Amino acid sequence: MADVVIPVFFQDPDANLDWVWDWSDWLAPGETISSSSFIVSAGLDLGAMSSTLSSATVWLSGGTPGSPYQVTNHIETSAGRADDRSIVIRVTNR
Repeated sequence: MADVVIPVFFQDPDANLDWVWDWSDWLAPGETISSSSFIVSAGLDLGAMSSTLSSATVWLSGGTPGSPYQVTNHIETSAGRADDRSIVIRVTNR
């Protein structure tokens, strides 16, 4: 089994940015997101969260420059499936 590579993205500590998880390629035809939640490493500020039928969005801010923070989106679907997708936000002065 291959190792999973978690994508790394960069954000300034003074930024307040929206991050979008697009699940449309993973969802089966006619299947939709019924619930979405986010888990964020301590130190990064979790803001507003929302979801559509095929994507989930979270607003993130803060953090300590040089520090990495894992952000995980957990969804449940209309077909009863559940899954997680994670990214790493590395806070960097830009």
